[in-house]
Amino acid sequence: MYALFMQKACGESGRTIFVGLSGGVDSAVSAALLKKQGYNVVGCFIKIWQPEFIECSWREDRLDAMRVATSLSIPFREIDFSDEYKREVVEEMVRDYARGITPNPDVLCNTSIKFGHFLKWAVGEGADHIATGHYARIEREGNALTLKRGKDPNKDQSYFLYRLGQEELSRTMFPIGDLTKTEVRSFAKKFHLPNAEKPDSQGLCFVGDVSMRDFLARFIPIKSGTVVDMSGKTIGEHQGAVLYTIGQRHGFTVHESNSTGIHHVVSVDVKHNTITVSKNRSDAGQRKAYLENIHWIGTTPTLPLEAKIQARYRETPIKATIQDERGTISVRTKEHHIFSPGQSLVIYQADTCIGGGIITIPGRKFDKV
Repeated sequence: MYALFMQKACGESGRTIFVGLSGGVDSAVSAALLKKQGYNVVGCFIKIWQPEFIECSWREDRLDAMRVATSLSIPFREIDFSDEYKREVVEEMVRDYARGITPNPDVLCNTSIKFGHFLKWAVGEGADHIATGHYARIEREGNALTLKRGKDPNKDQSYFLYRLGQEELSRTMFPIGDLTKTEVRSFAKKFHLPNAEKPDSQGLCFVGDVSMRDFLARFIPIKSGTVVDMSGKTIGEHQGAVLYTIGQRHGFTVHESNSTGIHHVVSVDVKHNTITVSKNRSDAGQRKAYLENIHWIGTTPTLPLEAKIQARYRETPIKATIQDERGTISVRTKEHHIFSPGQSLVIYQADTCIGGGIITIPGRKFDKV
């Protein structure tokens, strides 16, 4: 695998690559592999916004990133995008929660910060490319660049990268996209990286150890409310309607007489601070959803299109028909599927990510806010 990786970069030595060092092992190995190939590698730590009321590990992560740069004998740079992150990721996320939909801050961060502000800054500072530790691959097919799933199916992160375009792909490298996590850990030890044994990060840094409820309560009103069944009868209580998403099975209580079996959130009504639940999972599903802010990575495909979709990061892709209904992109599935408004729906053909959009389902209660 290492020999194959080295062959792919033949003739590319001497070019300058700014690598986003997060402090984790994936980005560290990415930097190590690129340096081994002969690139001029610059390690960059991106500082993002952290609220004063939350403990966050960014200082420790920065120190780990600096240690990696020192270990590899590469220059280290730090860039502060705290204001941009707060405005374009956090505040956007809070606005969506207030509307009763569940956003995807990882997609927002990639689009706005890593492949937006960081890429622009890096190029302005002399970089030919940027690189990150994402598990994804970029390949050229004809005159276009394509985004492929990462080799490791358990770590593939193409779902979070579907908003990249040709310009971003032409300036980006994913050095570990052809590796599994096990192979990445092996390389980390091979290169004697100081963070080789560091555990993978979990969740969002700016949320830290507090609950999402406590975090959001700092920005928007949150109060407990009622849980109702499909007939509108009150059967329990919830912690705040803005905290729930379609299909969710936990975080609320039902009265003892209704407690047998699992209940699924069917709809969220922020205006009246209620959530509707059902024991029948199919009640939370739809055979059709619509996409807002649609983005195609390459040429806009001819519709209708048969493809596979992912409406959540970890779910198994399913077959769907994507079509244009008078300027609005719809997605149809044969079976009921849970589409959570605000989440990203990503479209694939085989292992190629061709684009996606933000899920919306007209007529559901969250649209009335």
